[in-house]
Amino acid sequence: MSLLDKLQTNVLTADGAMGTILYSYGIDYCYEELNVEKPEIIEQIHQDYIAAGADIIQTNTYSANANKLARYGLESRVTEFNKAAIQIAKRAAAPGGQFVLGTIGGLRGIRKSDATLDEIEKVVLEQANALLAGDPDGLLLETYYDFEELSSVVTTLKKITDVPLIAQVSMHDPGVLQNGLSLNDALHQLESLGADIVGVNCRLGPYHTIQAFDNVTLPEKAFLSAYPNASLLDVEDGRIVYESEAEYFGRAAVLLRDQGVRLIGGCCGTTPKHIKAAKTQLARLAPITEKVVHPEKPIVIHEAGPTKHQPLHEKAKTERTVIVELDTPRHLETEDYIKGANVLYDAGVDAITMADNSLASPRISNMAMGSIVKMKHNIRPLVHLTCRDHNLIGLQSHLMGLDALGIHDILAVTGDPTKVGDFPGATSVYDVSSMELLQLIKKLNEGISFSGKPLRKKANFSISAAFNPNVRVIDRAVQRLEKKIEAGADYFITQPVYTKEKIIDVYEATKHLDTPIFIGIMPLTNIRNAEFLHHEVPGIKLSEDVLERMRECGDDREKSTETGLEIAKELIDTAAQYFNGLYIITPFLRYDMTLELYEYIKEIDQKKKERELTHAETSY
Repeated sequence: MSLLDKLQTNVLTADGAMGTILYSYGIDYCYEELNVEKPEIIEQIHQDYIAAGADIIQTNTYSANANKLARYGLESRVTEFNKAAIQIAKRAAAPGGQFVLGTIGGLRGIRKSDATLDEIEKVVLEQANALLAGDPDGLLLETYYDFEELSSVVTTLKKITDVPLIAQVSMHDPGVLQNGLSLNDALHQLESLGADIVGVNCRLGPYHTIQAFDNVTLPEKAFLSAYPNASLLDVEDGRIVYESEAEYFGRAAVLLRDQGVRLIGGCCGTTPKHIKAAKTQLARLAPITEKVVHPEKPIVIHEAGPTKHQPLHEKAKTERTVIVELDTPRHLETEDYIKGANVLYDAGVDAITMADNSLASPRISNMAMGSIVKMKHNIRPLVHLTCRDHNLIGLQSHLMGLDALGIHDILAVTGDPTKVGDFPGATSVYDVSSMELLQLIKKLNEGISFSGKPLRKKANFSISAAFNPNVRVIDRAVQRLEKKIEAGADYFITQPVYTKEKIIDVYEATKHLDTPIFIGIMPLTNIRNAEFLHHEVPGIKLSEDVLERMRECGDDREKSTETGLEIAKELIDTAAQYFNGLYIITPFLRYDMTLELYEYIKEIDQKKKERELTHAETSY
């Protein structure tokens, strides 16, 4: 009798975690390599689950693909590991006739950049063909957070095999996938793609897994499956533990059966004891064939409230827009900073931008300072947000806080590595790249959290991204810029540029785009400042002419300031011809220099208006 035939009339118990047991043995290397190096360990675990009552066991191949094996330098042994794994499982199952599933784990987490669909198809086909050569009773696709990936894998496998496919998603929050799709819709879509058994595994314990099935209707043809974790994980003395009594897991298995689930196993933290408890509780229980699902009360996502200011990217499309960077202090004295911000904003700049610990050096939180200048001084802040300093939890929390504060102008950047800063021993987080951060912020603008959960209200962020034109091949930089536009960037802010030719190159390379670009201009203060920027700061290069002009100033502070402003004004002359957006970067809190440059920009624009008016009157 086939697996699907058996499920027509039975609730079946699958095995539990493999990795949990191997972890408890103190094994800290590639688990899939054990299929070849120590097969007796894997076979004994299979036998323990069978002795506990498992009707189904799965191969030790969750990470046996080229992508994941590459971290151990074992990517060339995919076929070897998978063939060995299914032989071990078949050998263990032979006496009792248990079903054997070949396991294929997901590649993507929250980051789509972890693997492209083409890469996924390639590695899945290599692994699946090796497993199928061993004649499994089905293929188990487990721990797929990315629904696009799982849909693609199901479609790919349906083209090469008729064995039953078990497709299981993983959720961050009960009942919803990270793309915002409900679990019910996701499982029915997988059924329509050809999956024979659809369900969930990992991340959530029994309680939340049961809760997730509350609004899942019975599929027309497919069966439901669930492999919950033993519990939520904990850490004791540096080791991961799951605190869950086996009997509790067994009672939960009955409640999953009551939700219509017919294939029940375990994921992280589960052991043969958990499976034995589930098998005992499920004994003599027939599967349910009807289920009443009460319509879920829809969660209303309210529109974002009106913003006080016109979005910067909208203004920059039609008129001059000037933003000024004024980095928050490295110390706790803020009087001069706030004075400078007030002087510049009162002069008419559109926003004061604040870096997020630039060059990986700690400063007063730009979120805190942005809030202060906004609430107390009516200044519009544009805050930078780095991937370096925040994990996914912190990023979402930070953004939700900004929205609550009414700060809607964001620059999403990767962030300089911690090794360049004051604390080289600190760690860089980088859960996501700036590209993915753009996508996640756009989700918030739709009222959806990073995990896919509705937030009840849409955020209203205007999102800028960094653009470094100081490269040898600008076309490649523009290609990355175009990808950022696809990811959700509303406009771009460039690194400081120090040649007129580079400004014109940027215009020629980007004039086909409708997305505004703010050209970065930073006045130099002296030759030491110039050489530091040129030689040590990533993404900034000065021309030899600019360096020589600053060298000629020697140690004369006044002349150095005058020359630095002169160079900046020459660059502004060119940039103002081609771009509405200008980004003035204040060096060392020298807001007097920035103010002079801003007044110069206003003079340029005023003269232009006068010329246009004179021309119009003459034409009339």
